[in-house]
Amino acid sequence: MIPISKKDSQITMDFLKNQLENQYFERKGVAEKGLKPTKLANEIIGMLNADGGTIALGVSDSGEIEDLNTIDSSLLDQYRKIVFNFIKPPASVEIEEVVLEDGKLIFLYHINQDYERVFSRSDNEDVYLRMSDSNKKLNRDEARKLEYDKGIRKFEDEIREDFNPEDFRKKVLDYYKEQLNFEGSVEDLLIKRNLAVQKNGKVIYKNSAILLFSEDPDKYIPSSYVRYVRYSGKIAKVGTEHNVIKDERFHEGIPKMIEVLKKFIYASLRDYYYLEMETGKFVKISEYPQEAWLEGIVNALCHRSYNLQGNAIYIKHFDDRLEISNSGPLPAQVTVENIKTERFSRNPRIAKVLSDMRYVRELNEGVSRIYESMEKSMLAKPEYYDKNNTITLILRNKVAGHEKSIPENIMKSIEGLWKDLNETERKILQYLFLNHKGTVLELSEKIEVSRQAVRTYINKFCDSSIIERHSEKQRDINAVYTFKKS
Repeated sequence: MIPISKKDSQITMDFLKNQLENQYFERKGVAEKGLKPTKLANEIIGMLNADGGTIALGVSDSGEIEDLNTIDSSLLDQYRKIVFNFIKPPASVEIEEVVLEDGKLIFLYHINQDYERVFSRSDNEDVYLRMSDSNKKLNRDEARKLEYDKGIRKFEDEIREDFNPEDFRKKVLDYYKEQLNFEGSVEDLLIKRNLAVQKNGKVIYKNSAILLFSEDPDKYIPSSYVRYVRYSGKIAKVGTEHNVIKDERFHEGIPKMIEVLKKFIYASLRDYYYLEMETGKFVKISEYPQEAWLEGIVNALCHRSYNLQGNAIYIKHFDDRLEISNSGPLPAQVTVENIKTERFSRNPRIAKVLSDMRYVRELNEGVSRIYESMEKSMLAKPEYYDKNNTITLILRNKVAGHEKSIPENIMKSIEGLWKDLNETERKILQYLFLNHKGTVLELSEKIEVSRQAVRTYINKFCDSSIIERHSEKQRDINAVYTFKKS
């Protein structure tokens, strides 16, 4: 694909028409409703205050190419002067006027993210922040918090004159070039993407480039590794009861780290079964859905406060849960209560590269995706904790109970009987499978049928050697029923 932009090689005609709008890209048509310059200014301000990006003016939401040559010349001139007329302080926005092969004119606003300043409308002081594919107007308190948060971002933008480019992992850099459709040198690419600068004729790389592309960032940025610890049991013990059974450290650039951890964690997880009610089949799945733990790891790598050295990212694997922790408190406008909807990238350079390399689809969707994937797997809701400058995500499993609740021969018996069972019988089996045990009273209350009906069905399953009764008394209303163990 041939780029249509001289400033951003990934913008081709296909990109312009088909790329989903996201944190970094927005289409703005002017033909249908008429786009006021003030509305466009709000969108630019939102990107300036967030992670930067590109706005394509003259392209409708559906990807239809309009022609800015057909609009009033005075309005077109306002679009050209929009940054000067409506935005303060002076902003780094490059307007590229692109004439396409058919002669149609569009504008590309290339918006550079700013680390220190908060931008607003010059006429009314309104402040906006880009969040995914929409713009949010901030109140005064939120605007003040945004200004505070921007100061934390400086670390990834610091230049490192001590870095040796021989420490880059060249294959990853080549893949990055390929994803961006870039034909120049690696040095030119990293300068263009604000990951390096040219100083006295020499290319100097930033912390962001080291974290992304070096073979071992920890050589330059201490504690940038990831540590995986597997415990035997549900709590961490010390001394003579020390229960760590595996302790691994991973030293890689972030994209390579994601690939390595993806394979390692997948191999470290156990499987369990869940009962599919429509078919009666016992389906084997991993103890945690990949979308949940992988998103958790990517978010930790992407949003960690790398300036707080001394604390690595931890993945702690217990029998009943997985904990993913990274240093740095949540940004001021994000809390554990609103984390599904609010976003503020702590390392926007890193976040943009990971987006370009397809390691993340929509950065702000990551937390929502964790919740959705856990729910689909019928697991507990994810838990987030913000304590002692550390953010921890906890994913809980059902493996410990499921692997002991029902042997394989009983599963096969149930699958064979399923088509002949009524709804109540199926619900009894489902309850016992999910809870591992139950009394007649518990089953009656949960399924909302009489105790006599439950007892009739339970006895039928006992006669079929699927369920067994646990009580020494012949008549015991508290008798416990479980699946037969063999």
